Amino acid sequence: MSDGQGWFKAMTEAVADADSSDQLEHVRLQWLGKKGRLTAAMRNLGDLPAERRREEGKRLNTLREFFETLYRQHRQRIAAEEEDRVLRAEVLDMTLPGPEPMVGRLHPVSRVTQMVEDIFLKMGYSLAEGPEVETNWYNFEALNVPEYHPARAMQDSFFVNLPGYVLRTQTSPMQIRAMEKARGSLPLRVISTGRVYRRDEDSTHLPMFTQLEALVIDQAVGLADLKGTLLTMARELFGPRTQIRLRPSYFPFTEPSLEVDISCVVCQGQGCPVCQDGWLEILGSGMVHPTVLQNGGYDPELANGFALGLGIERVAMLLYGADDIRLLYQNDLSYLTTFGDLWPRGEEGEEISK
Repeated sequence: MSDGQGWFKAMTEAVADADSSDQLEHVRLQWLGKKGRLTAAMRNLGDLPAERRREEGKRLNTLREFFETLYRQHRQRIAAEEEDRVLRAEVLDMTLPGPEPMVGRLHPVSRVTQMVEDIFLKMGYSLAEGPEVETNWYNFEALNVPEYHPARAMQDSFFVNLPGYVLRTQTSPMQIRAMEKARGSLPLRVISTGRVYRRDEDSTHLPMFTQLEALVIDQAVGLADLKGTLLTMARELFGPRTQIRLRPSYFPFTEPSLEVDISCVVCQGQGCPVCQDGWLEILGSGMVHPTVLQNGGYDPELANGFALGLGIERVAMLLYGADDIRLLYQNDLSYLTTFGDLWPRGEEGEEISK
């Protein structure tokens, strides 16, 4: 039924001619596949007479064992050759530059916070800190906002599951804490920065944001001192040509109270779609209310002062040209890294990168 010697030779030549794993697999299928020559011969053993079936079966098993041994040896040799070719093609060139590592940088809000703090520290202020979970006394009553005062509706608060406590709605509670710590000493110049919480969320507001509060208590402090401080801060942040505008407003903890605008950083006060009239609102300020002075341990007849508070995210949006405050807190590195490192502006108002 089978020519043993002829098949030995055919197997040997077919395996030897295979130069790749794919070709060798094709040879295996020709002999041992479902339609292979050896497979077909074994399937036809049943048609042989009994006296020839055993002899032919033994011969086919010998051919099968021979082919499998030949196939296995050649497969190992081809695999080694292919691996060698791959390794030669993937030689590592040690002279090529490696991937550039990502360098960490401060978040835009953290960077602007440092900038504003540095401005006030250079003017002789000290830095104070306070708790984010405040008592109603420090967050409201001591700041001239008693219970049921209509001004509480201006700040939609987050109350905690503890009577008399609230997530602070502003950094102003640090005014009272700083005055209590000073125990009536003059002068008092402090700033405080930190997270505050209000139930707002849109393109210009967040339920959590960063605020800076500045407080000065001394003898014969006036609006001229407040205006000079505001102008110095604005020009340090936005350039020496920046102008400010003060508008009457109302805050329960200051009297008189002032809203502060700066000349538009986009059009330099000429008027554009961003500002409409050349001015951008930036913060609130005013002279410390006598009731707040009393609650902090000062005699309004002997001392007075001013306070101001601004949102750091608002300043960051103006400096970086961001149009949606929510993007600052989505932790999207592809967005945040586009801002780079912002440093105070130069003498002509240009940004200095470092």
